Amino acid sequence: MKSISTNNALKPAGHYSQAIVHNNVIYVSGQLSINPITGEKEYGSINEQVERALSNIELILSEAGSSKNKILKMTIYIPDIKLWDKVNDTYRKFFGEHKPARVIVPSRELHFGLSVEIDAIASI
Repeated sequence: MKSISTNNALKPAGHYSQAIVHNNVIYVSGQLSINPITGEKEYGSINEQVERALSNIELILSEAGSSKNKILKMTIYIPDIKLWDKVNDTYRKFFGEHKPARVIVPSRELHFGLSVEIDAIASI
């Protein structure tokens, strides 16, 4: 196993790795809407938060030698199922023709009061 850590402000705030690579599969920890340069939380619209979380995953995958087009599965956590359509629209725009397996999980609330957290599994 190999731990992945980018050289930006996405450093984990707890006892976990940004990602782990095992047998050419990358497991990316949940990413929030955090600016990778400043480390500041970005509380924009749900669409903006989804874009930022997906972009953060893309940065981590790049560090591990992969890309968004090699994502196999994603789990998306949102505080209200009413956000599903907006999340799905932003997700579709981000991926284009690529359609990873996915689950959207409504939860009561997310860390720091943000509106989305996304984790990913990808190949190298």
